[in-house]
Order: sequence, then structure tokens, then C-alpha cells
Amino acid sequence: MITPKDLGFHQPAEWEPHTACWLAWPSHRELWLEQLEAVQSEFVDLCKAIAQSETLEILVLDEASEQTARDRLGDLPVCLHRIPFGDIWMRDIAPIFTIGAGRSQLASLNFIWNGWGEKYLLENDDEVAARIAKSLDFRTFNFAWILEGGAVEVDGQGTCLTTRQCLLNKNRNPHMSQAEIEMGLCGALGVEKILWLDRGLLNDHTDGHIDTIARFVAPGVVTCMQAQDPDDPNSEVFAEIATQLRTFTDARDRKLEVIEIPSPGLVLDPDGEVMPASYLNFYIANDRVVVPIYGTQYDDQAVAAIAACFPNRQTLGLSAKHILLGGGAFHCITQQQPAV
Repeated sequence: MITPKDLGFHQPAEWEPHTACWLAWPSHRELWLEQLEAVQSEFVDLCKAIAQSETLEILVLDEASEQTARDRLGDLPVCLHRIPFGDIWMRDIAPIFTIGAGRSQLASLNFIWNGWGEKYLLENDDEVAARIAKSLDFRTFNFAWILEGGAVEVDGQGTCLTTRQCLLNKNRNPHMSQAEIEMGLCGALGVEKILWLDRGLLNDHTDGHIDTIARFVAPGVVTCMQAQDPDDPNSEVFAEIATQLRTFTDARDRKLEVIEIPSPGLVLDPDGEVMPASYLNFYIANDRVVVPIYGTQYDDQAVAAIAACFPNRQTLGLSAKHILLGGGAFHCITQQQPAV
């Protein structure tokens, strides 16, 4: 099979220029219950930040939700699309966008969707990527195996980070070996080297998505988190991740520079359950970085630490604690469309 890589396509780093950001308007009362309005407010704040430099491409369910979205988003540069979806996790259900050689064209990568290992199989989520790709009339590559966008993190120069907990999980692609998955990732994303971390956050229903535990912030530079309190539920995992990252070299044979930022610590939901809170679930827009915060004593320190990684962008900390009730934060609900 001829792969996107064979044809000169690759997934660019998130800090490279975007044309737009894809999102989905929070609409499902049966999922968010009494938190829906609070989730919509956090969503609107995120949109206001991104819209300073990128067009917002937002999915809406129907006429009623379209009108609500228009009313709440006001005069922001928004294009609304009547495309049905199960919930707002666009990082995983939207296409992964790639660019051709010389940034000459865009292509969509569409993978099989199985609800994070068949945990949350919501109606229409399995068709979102194909419907978006069709609406854009981009070249589309369809793959007969399972991959979510939040499970992979690229530097745009040939390196991809991921986790064994997710991609080698029996609930994703039990018929594929690690070598076969590596070959698939290289061909699809246009990368040369896969770096494997072992596991992710406690109570992460994505089974260890990389975008909550390690993010590239520049070629050869990666961030992870460090526990600040003895009651941090992920202290052991954070130490393990930092140690592993320091042993890695990237596709250009550079030893990774590892920057540790504070962890949010223990963040509980209304039922007292540990939530997978992560400051690393930030979104890198063209002119700013939007960091999720959770009302902990480490919010300001974390935003400052991430800002130091992006001296040419404004870094904002915005509340995402209500969105986190659904299992993720800002990176989980966005999907960038690279500029050509």
C-alpha cells in the first residue's frame, strides 16, 4: 500500500502555522447534565482566545444548537457545520491533517474509531472524520486500524511520541504487533522514529493518551509534569516519564531536552473521584498557547513554566475544570488544520 509518507505527506508540529481550528459545540444534555452551561462557557472562552489568529470551524447538531452557538460566540470568526457528532472530543474523532511536500496541499487521515477501546461508543462519532474530510474536499487516506489523535505527538521533524498503554492495548489493535504499529504510524504520519512511554494518568479513560503526559514544545524539546505534593496520585508515573524521556534521542539523533512543569496535584470530581487533570493538554494556536487550569495552587506556576517554552506567543491559563468532567481538556476538544 502506498502511504502518505511515500507521497511526501507528514503531520506538522502543532506550533507550525494553522489556517483553522476544528471544534464541536457542547450540546448533549444527557452527557453533561447540569454542567452543560458551565462547559459551554469554558468552551466560549477557549474560542475567544483561539479566534485571535485562527478561523473556528465548529460542528453543530441542528438548528437549535446552531442558534445557541451563534448567540454565545457572537462576532467571532466562525464557520458552523451541520455535522452530527457524539461528543466534543475532536482531537480523536476529527481527521488528523497532514501537509504535502513544500506545504503544497493538505490531506486527511481517517482511522477506525472504537470509542477509546469500546468504552464510549456514541452515535455518529465514527463518521465525523469522513464527513469533515468530504466537506473540505481534501485528499483522504483511510486506514483499517484504530488510532486517536490524542495518542500521538509529533515534532514535525520525524519524531513521534506515544504510549504502550494505549497503542499496544488489546482494546485497540490486538492483531497488530508493536513493529506493525510503528510501521503504520511512520507511513501515516510521515515520521521516522517512534518513542514509547509506558503509561499515562490515573483514571484516564483514553488509556494513556500522550497529550496529557508529554508534549513537544520545540524540536528536540519536550515537557512533562512533576508532582509537587505527596498526595499527587500520579507522582510515580511522572517520575517514570521524566526518566524515560531523558533516555530518548529523536529522529535527528538529538538527545531530548526535558522540561518539567508542576502537576495540578490531586483534582477530584464532585463524587470524590480522581480526575486526569493535566496542564499539558494545552492548545498551541498561531499567536498564543491556551493552557487548561483547574483552580489549584499550581495553576499560575504551570502557566508561567509553559509560557517560558513559547517566548514568541502569549500564554493564557483558562478554566477547564468543567470540561475535564468529561475526561479531557483543551487539546482533547481541538484539532488544528495546518496552513498550506
